[in-house]
Amino acid sequence: MTTAEDVEKARNRVDEEFTDLQKDLAEVWLKAEAVKSAGPTDDLYGLIEQLEETVSKVRSGGLFGSGAKGHRKALEDWRELTKPGS
Repeated sequence: MTTAEDVEKARNRVDEEFTDLQKDLAEVWLKAEAVKSAGPTDDLYGLIEQLEETVSKVRSGGLFGSGAKGHRKALEDWRELTKPGS
């Protein structure tokens, strides 16, 4: 049986994961801006590679975080708890 406390804890986890993810996304925007503002003599291949690595880290969470993957799991858990009939 799902309690209001279970739902609240799950929602707090969603909010925390979301906040962490938004902070990590700042690095993605910086790398994307570097690609956008690059000139003809800049190493676009290298800049795009850095962007890809950053996006991958933010998506999977890297070594220490949970990234978008963690947010997805927290959101699934919360949705399961708040589904009618739970």
